Amino acid sequence: MVIFSKEIVALLLQVVTSWQVIAVTLAVLIYMSLVSYVARTRHRPRSISRNKPKKKEAAAGPEEVTGSGSDTNEELGLEEA
Repeated sequence: MVIFSKEIVALLLQVVTSWQVIAVTLAVLIYMSLVSYVARTRHRPRSISRNKPKKKEAAAGPEEVTGSGSDTNEELGLEEA
């Protein structure tokens, strides 16, 4: 039993080389290229400044914490339930 006979190979060759299959293949390739091009041009590049600290914060240095660090409800303006 032969899996691929000469008739099946000839039929597949005719199908693959038909103008309809070639035209659709080219149309899909052109469409995908156009979509890829538009996606690349519409994509916003990442800003480098997001990763760097702001100049004011970097120049000020670390802030010193004064006090005991435990704020009461009155200082925070909260009411007890």
